[in-house]
Amino acid sequence: MDQRIINLFDEYTHTPLSRKEFINKLTKLTGSLAMAMTVLPLLENNYASAATVDDKDLLTEEITYSGAEGVAMKGFLAQPKGKKKLGAVLVIHENRGLNPHIKDVAKRVAQAGFLALAPDALSPFGGTPADEDEARTLISKLYTQQNLTNFLKGLEYLRTHKNSNGNTGCVGFCWGGAMAGQLAVHSPELDAAVAYYGRQPKAEDVPKIKAKLLLHYGGLDERVNAGIPEFEKALKEAGTKYQLYVYEGANHAFNNDTSPTRYNEAVAKLAWQRTIALFERTLR
Repeated sequence: MDQRIINLFDEYTHTPLSRKEFINKLTKLTGSLAMAMTVLPLLENNYASAATVDDKDLLTEEITYSGAEGVAMKGFLAQPKGKKKLGAVLVIHENRGLNPHIKDVAKRVAQAGFLALAPDALSPFGGTPADEDEARTLISKLYTQQNLTNFLKGLEYLRTHKNSNGNTGCVGFCWGGAMAGQLAVHSPELDAAVAYYGRQPKAEDVPKIKAKLLLHYGGLDERVNAGIPEFEKALKEAGTKYQLYVYEGANHAFNNDTSPTRYNEAVAKLAWQRTIALFERTLR
C-alpha cells in the first residue's frame, strides 16, 4: 500500500484529525470516495484475527484493583495454570484502550510462563468503549499524574499477587510504549521495560531509570523515531542498560496483527522473541 496512506492513517490515529478530515484526505490520495472506502477496512483493526492463542492451559479473568484516589481499575489477568512464583508483566495498550488484541498479547505473555495484567486506562470513564474514535478521545482526557499512578498501582498489584515472585516488568505499544518509559522513570523497583514504538521519556529523566530497557522501533515511523537520538544519547551518558532496535521497512504498529497494512510478521516475531528473552533474564 502507498506509504502516504499509511502515514495519513497514523496521523489520524495520533493527532486531533476528525474522521471527516481523514476520509477527505484519504479520498484525495486514492482518487475517489469509492476507492477510499475500499482501502479503509485494510487500515482499521480487525479484531476477528486477534484470537491467536490457545488458552486451554491458561487461567484468565477480568479483575479490578484500586487505582489513584480509590478508582476501580479494570484489567485482564492471564497466567499459566498451576504455576506459582511467576515473574509478572504489565501489558499496556495502545491509544484505543483495552481491546481484544491487547488481551491476546497478555495471553501470549502468560503462555510464555509469566503472570500478565493488562489494565484498562479508561477505567475512570467506565472502561474502553467499542468505538475506537471515542476511545482515542477519552485517552486524551486522562489526567497525566492520575493515569501514571493507576499503572504504578498495577505494578503493585502484580508485585504482591499470590502467584508472583515479586519481579516485575512491563511491555507497552504506541501510547503504551510511552507509558512503559514513564514506568521505568517512576518505578525504581521495575526490573525490565519494553517499549514498542513509543514516545521517549525526557532526557533529563533518564538517570532515574533502573530497569533494563528494550526498545523496538519501525524504520518507517518518522514521527516517533525523531526522538531516538536525544534519548539514546541520554541513555549512554547515564549508563542505562538498554537494547535498541530499528527495524528497517517496518511501520508504526508493526506488532499489531489485527492491523493488516502495518503488521509485519517477520519483524513482530523477532521483536517478540527478544521481548520474552529479556523477561526470561530479568523476571525469573
